[in-house]
Amino acid sequence: MATSPLNVQPSFHARSNSLPSRQHPITSQIDENVNRLMASQSASTSSSIGDKLNCLQDLYDYVDMLLRLPLTQQALAQEQQRKMVDELLDGSLLLLDVCGTAKDALLQTKECTQELQSILCRRKGIEGLANEVRKYFTSKKAARKTICKALKNLRHMENKLSTSSSCKDGETGAMISTLKQVEAVTISVLESLLSFISGPVTDLNSSRWSLVSKLMRQKRVMCKEEEKTNEIANAEAALRSMIKPGNMKNVENVQNELQNSEMCIQDLEEGLESFFRRLIKARVTVLNIINC
Repeated sequence: MATSPLNVQPSFHARSNSLPSRQHPITSQIDENVNRLMASQSASTSSSIGDKLNCLQDLYDYVDMLLRLPLTQQALAQEQQRKMVDELLDGSLLLLDVCGTAKDALLQTKECTQELQSILCRRKGIEGLANEVRKYFTSKKAARKTICKALKNLRHMENKLSTSSSCKDGETGAMISTLKQVEAVTISVLESLLSFISGPVTDLNSSRWSLVSKLMRQKRVMCKEEEKTNEIANAEAALRSMIKPGNMKNVENVQNELQNSEMCIQDLEEGLESFFRRLIKARVTVLNIINC
């Protein structure tokens, strides 16, 4: 992925032996990245979500620096902080699970997209294609159900985070608060990503999908311009249009939309995988701190 305006690359390497306060360079950089992500929450295009994933990578690089400070490790290892540390670990486990859901959904969509492109090239838009398109949407409907569950889990986590008690122990409390802010903004980015993958919930008449629609709209209201830049949704709209009687002449346009969707998915996969590795690293570091 290309470097985005959201990215803030680490610009220092000096370590401090003191517990970082709000004025410490590491927590200042964490705050800056958190603020950038919060300021970009309203945008839900493929480009903006890619930027957010890049920014999350930088954010967790700073979190890694924070966790490697000796007195940060001492603070997290204190018995009186165990409850809050356990809450952070529980949160990271759920975030990893949600990342897995997003990765699976992206992979499934990409594989189906590639198969449809192959079929279009072989059959050149003749008989049998409609059945393959229906298979795609059946698969997508199953993925939406899984995404809906993940969004509900994120919403529950978000509510729990907003009502959790805060540590009042000076700089230790500030450090715990910083980690909670990181968790909160991570939830927001993953919600945007899942909603983007799912796309607009159309052609679903059952009332049981009302909750899906509600969850898709809780964190954002997409404007018309943003809808145009959801490559996955554009490809699906083109597929729906193509299988209508008399519309097989639009095969070339569908091929272009499928290609754009595949490229978009590839970029999101790369950004998500890089962030996923950093999230695992942060969780392992905290586990090592409390178990040593």
